[in-house]
Amino acid sequence: MIRLFAALFAALLLSPVPLHAQAADDVVWIQVEAQPNLAAATERARAYSDMLEDVNGFSLGGGWYGIAVGPYVREDAELLLRGYRREGLVPRDSFIQITDRFQQQFWPVGANVLNIPLIAPDAPLEPPATTEDAPEADITQTPLPPAGTATEQTEQTETVLVPTQPLLPEPVRDETPAEARQSERALTREEREQLQIALQWAGFYNSTIDGAFGRGTRSAMAEWQSANTYDATGILTTLQRQDLLKQYNAVLEGLGLELVRDAQAGIEMILPTEVVGFEKYEPPFAHYKATGDLNARVILISQAGDQDTLYGLYDIMQTLEIVPEDGPRERKSDRFELIGENGRIISQTRAYLEDGQIKGFTLIWPAGDEDRRRRVIAEMTKSFTRLPGVLDAAAGGGDSQAIDLVSGLQVRKPKISRSGFFVDDQGTVATTGEVVQSCSRMTLDDDTALDLVVNDAASGIALLKPQTRLAPIEVADFNTTPPRLQSEIAVGGFPYEGVLGAATVTFGALADVRGLQGEEDIARLTLSSQPGDAGGPVFDGNGRVLGMLLPRATGAQQLPDDVSFAVEASKIDEVARASGVTLSMSDTSGAVRPLDLREKAKGMTVLVSCWE
Repeated sequence: MIRLFAALFAALLLSPVPLHAQAADDVVWIQVEAQPNLAAATERARAYSDMLEDVNGFSLGGGWYGIAVGPYVREDAELLLRGYRREGLVPRDSFIQITDRFQQQFWPVGANVLNIPLIAPDAPLEPPATTEDAPEADITQTPLPPAGTATEQTEQTETVLVPTQPLLPEPVRDETPAEARQSERALTREEREQLQIALQWAGFYNSTIDGAFGRGTRSAMAEWQSANTYDATGILTTLQRQDLLKQYNAVLEGLGLELVRDAQAGIEMILPTEVVGFEKYEPPFAHYKATGDLNARVILISQAGDQDTLYGLYDIMQTLEIVPEDGPRERKSDRFELIGENGRIISQTRAYLEDGQIKGFTLIWPAGDEDRRRRVIAEMTKSFTRLPGVLDAAAGGGDSQAIDLVSGLQVRKPKISRSGFFVDDQGTVATTGEVVQSCSRMTLDDDTALDLVVNDAASGIALLKPQTRLAPIEVADFNTTPPRLQSEIAVGGFPYEGVLGAATVTFGALADVRGLQGEEDIARLTLSSQPGDAGGPVFDGNGRVLGMLLPRATGAQQLPDDVSFAVEASKIDEVARASGVTLSMSDTSGAVRPLDLREKAKGMTVLVSCWE
């Protein structure tokens, strides 16, 4: 790493290459991260500056801020990126970015590096990596000509003659306004709409895309001409139209947009083939994984079904990690759309029901690269074509089957899950304070949203209320008088954090009515518990609740596996009363059969989950 920094420093001092000497496409950066607010982005930029040279931060637009390293010529940037990844200095999804994507600089404070010399490393970090052959599939790719240009055939001769005097081309004469109007008349409606779209993308046009060049379009054309050092006539010449479309399509360079025909899925559409490639079939999905530096993925959706199937797919997709929870959702009788975003990705899913077949796609794209994402999703949507047939439900190897996977996609999981139990008929839940730390939301049994009533750090007790009223099957009857030592007790809980789907009961014994340090509100149990059991109710032999199981200590002192602790019912009652919650106390006697105790525990015990 020291050698790398030395090479960079030497290159900066000894061999600068001015930015204006490079083509715009050659001036690139390594974008390592994007953050949704300035404070977080500044903190991350400061952290990267401790490890890397040439760290800069820029606004990306849309409320996002990017951290980038550079600038470099593209070849050097690609070599550096591989080296940084190999040494673990930047995330695996870091990618090459162009200068045009950056706006105002925020890091380093007061700096403006967009005009500094390029930094060229003295020597490549490693030879270019070779790529492996892609898996075979019934898929064809058709290269597309660049948008706004005609396909040309060129011939190559075996010998090239170089004149002794350089031959300079004749200056290109642009059209007069009258000639521009004449050439404009030959444009199709689609071509005129494309110019309006390009003007809109450039920020000069904000009206209807209708192909009609009225006052609004002419004004936008004049503003674009002024911004690009042309005479502001409000009439674009042929060369200016080409320049505008070139600017519009520059964002798509390097993505390899090609028409892909997936015969097995029965879908044909444009895909960014330079950044994604076919991986596998896991019905109802065809997976296209990232193949380059950009952490992008495409999933094709293809299955037979009806409206119920469509609605079921809509619900299932929202449980997957590839569809973050924040973002708009829309479901209609024959289609749906899901958009989800977080600090890492933006995911957009569209699915359509037609003639008993559901087909669609999902695009997963890195956050902070919104210009390219919007353009790619527009090209995919516009080119989406249904072909005969759907994916065979038996297709795919099934090698990645697991209960937390849906057709090869990871189900979204909570940060932590623990047990809890109902303490009143309003659905108030008592649980361990361990499960309510730093949550964006909390749920009961994965679907009912919970609000925090109190988190008593001293006792480790937290009380939660459901946002919608519940009618619990069982509510805790508390016993404030501990039974005899060594009497049998039982704990209701979710030892494997919801994997089993229902509460289980673990039996043990009351070892002491005090903690190891003589704590009055703590009972020591002889019980082999799991982390997920924490927060669950502790029952006596009569089925009354003696207290709540506490999490196992994680400090340097390691207690025997069968030593557990519970906070007693009297302390839970104290915390509840201070919060305006009334508990039920009972003095019933008579042993409860283990079978009845299990049913009581299942009706009372719930799974409490904390989500990021």
